[in-house]
Amino acid sequence: MKILKSFSGLQASLRRFNLFFFRTHRRKTLIGLALLAVWYWFCLPSPLFKDPTSMILEDADGNLLGARIAADGQWRFPFSDSIPDKFAQSIVAFEDAHFYRHPGVNPAALGRAFVQNLKNRRLVSGGSTITMQTIRLLRKGKKRTVYQKIVEAIQATRLELTHSKKHILALYASNAPFGGNVVGLEAAAWRYFGKAPRLLSWSEAAMLAVLPNSPALIHLGRNRISLQKKRNRLLDKLRASGKIDRLTCELAKEEPLPEQPLALPQIAPHLLDRAFFENVYKQQKLSRVRTTIDGNLQNQVSHLLTIHHNTLVANGIHNAAALVLDVETGNVVAYCGNVPGVGKDYGEEVDVVKAPRSTGSILKPFLFAYAQQEGDILPNSLLEDVPTDMGNYHPENFNETYDGVVPARRALSRSLNIPFVRLLNQYGLEKFHYNLKKLGFTTFNKPASHYGLTLVLGGGEGTLWEILNAYTCMARTVKHFYTYNSRYDPRDWRYPNYLFGKNVVRPKDNELVRQAPALDAAAAWLALDAMKEVERPDAEGSWELFQNNKTVAWKTGTSFGFRDAWACGVTPRYAVGVWAGNANGEGRPGLVGVEAAAPLMFDIFNLLNTPDWFDQPYDDMEKMEVCRQSGFRATAGCEKDTIWVAKGGEKAGPCTYHQLIHLDKTRQWQVSDDCEQPQNMVHQSWFILPPLEEYYYKPRNPSYLPPPPYRKDCRLVTAKINPMQLIYPKSPTKIYLPVDLDGKIGSVVFRIAHQRPETAVFWHLDNDYIATTRTFHEIALTPSPGKRRLTIVDADGNRLQQDFEIIVRKKG
Repeated sequence: MKILKSFSGLQASLRRFNLFFFRTHRRKTLIGLALLAVWYWFCLPSPLFKDPTSMILEDADGNLLGARIAADGQWRFPFSDSIPDKFAQSIVAFEDAHFYRHPGVNPAALGRAFVQNLKNRRLVSGGSTITMQTIRLLRKGKKRTVYQKIVEAIQATRLELTHSKKHILALYASNAPFGGNVVGLEAAAWRYFGKAPRLLSWSEAAMLAVLPNSPALIHLGRNRISLQKKRNRLLDKLRASGKIDRLTCELAKEEPLPEQPLALPQIAPHLLDRAFFENVYKQQKLSRVRTTIDGNLQNQVSHLLTIHHNTLVANGIHNAAALVLDVETGNVVAYCGNVPGVGKDYGEEVDVVKAPRSTGSILKPFLFAYAQQEGDILPNSLLEDVPTDMGNYHPENFNETYDGVVPARRALSRSLNIPFVRLLNQYGLEKFHYNLKKLGFTTFNKPASHYGLTLVLGGGEGTLWEILNAYTCMARTVKHFYTYNSRYDPRDWRYPNYLFGKNVVRPKDNELVRQAPALDAAAAWLALDAMKEVERPDAEGSWELFQNNKTVAWKTGTSFGFRDAWACGVTPRYAVGVWAGNANGEGRPGLVGVEAAAPLMFDIFNLLNTPDWFDQPYDDMEKMEVCRQSGFRATAGCEKDTIWVAKGGEKAGPCTYHQLIHLDKTRQWQVSDDCEQPQNMVHQSWFILPPLEEYYYKPRNPSYLPPPPYRKDCRLVTAKINPMQLIYPKSPTKIYLPVDLDGKIGSVVFRIAHQRPETAVFWHLDNDYIATTRTFHEIALTPSPGKRRLTIVDADGNRLQQDFEIIVRKKG
């Protein structure tokens, strides 16, 4: 009884002491508890993991296209919250069987580890849960002491408060070491098995599950037996727990271990570099970049690029690039910046898709379209194709021949240079230069005068990215014309996009405009329609239609010196662009667009679904009568055709090639009122070309009939009309003659065109008679240096005179 009273007294004393202590230290106690709670809540770093990660490039379906190693030299992919079930079950079975039941700490496991360590008098087991191991990974190499274990346990419970088990498992899988410089499940799956984690087999998942516990087991020359035994023991454990059946277990054990780490995919290496600098390095965004690339198409285009390169390299052509855009969205679906594996000596690292290169003739369709839009020409208006001198600039056609005159549409399909230089001069260099900027070209950043009339032939540089985009936007404008009720969306002219998720929003009705922002639908359609029929010269020098089995609007280009070969084509669904050449700018004979680039372009189109052709934008066009032979606005007397033209075509001038001539009753001679009575005349409209155009046109067009000559008694009229025209020199000019090593001065060839070639022509130099020519009116002379005058007189007294200056220049 005394003992009980004593014990009761002791309890009373303790209660009085506790009450006194609490009243005395209550504030301090509450503050301490609050601080402890705050520390507990903020005891985890934010973000949890700050390690640099690899930059990852994915296709539209999330498949890996390529990766760049992290800044610290580790293959560490960005965090992924997707953990495949096979790996999740394997890692839980191997590391932490009670993972889904404990609050971050497993007391039984800690107690077991304490006993094992005490018995062995050394650290043989840590008793850590997956959550605690995740904490240890983020604390970066802290020593494995009792104190650190307590800290890990506290932080593990804190992690469990705000993170799901799935997320914790994903954190662990993304940051666990898997041997060498491989960190994280995703990097390990690609490095050891060349596949995404979701495709791992049970054997592969089990092998990766045992690695974080002993990452040194991955070694090409040793530890393979130990690794295999650990994997197989885990497979047996999975079988025993019912996760896999006996057959699956046995088959999994038969799978070999990886022989060596594999290289990561490099399916779009140049786009990987581009995405890194544009979206990671400059903007510091997340380093997992999902693109609009179609992975299967990317592989196929890359393969085709390699096949064509094997042919091109025989001619010393080492580089090529290909780009495929979706017309509707502007999304990049294939991006091959260069030939894969060509080697550093040949500039394989150069991304030619964004490299400025001489455009060659690839810009001609835009000049054709603008000239249609503004009424400078109609689709079949005749353009002059004769020897041309414009100051010090002397353009030449690719095959160095002339047609005299050629319909504009055919000049485009044959990519004739002289007609387009003359058309640019007529349309306006400054205006075309300005319009190219409206089309999205940023490389023409110098004044128009810097490029001159060579701008349409490759005098400036463009990129495959911007050139193909302009073709794409032109096609999109036509495609959307009826969709938008004959109006335009200004956003249809935009740059390509390769980032997944940038959806194109259909414009609202009040966002559409009546006037085209860059190029109207009619002009664009006329250009695309003309580009369907591309012609090329055959072995005999005549022109034949380029045969292909798909309806594609396409154009080629070849730069001066055979340095760049281009081919760009569009359908209502896709646009394909190809460049071929050498990254260092070295030219090669035969490096022309139709031979080096077009075949690859069509091979790529054969991979793509090409729907029906564009609808003709009738609401943006009007019917017009034109002269059948000249293609110009119809005048009285010519044979007429009715065609669809752009509305701007109403500003086109009338035909000047059809003239009313007066014949005698025999219709064999031209006459005038000074030699024939009007009532005896026959009046007739006649298609007449000037002498120079006729000189080159007639041999190629045997059906051409020059007008009958004037009757001999009509010499007064004859004297007013000069049937001769100079071919060279056409204007006052300086002619440079070379001096050979033996001291001889070179010669210069003077040439004229005559409507009646059989007429005798007399040549004079400085009033001194030189020679007489018939049929072929040309003569080679070696005039002495200085200013000279050439005088030419034909048998009918018609006269031509031209001044020029001879300058002798020694070679070298």
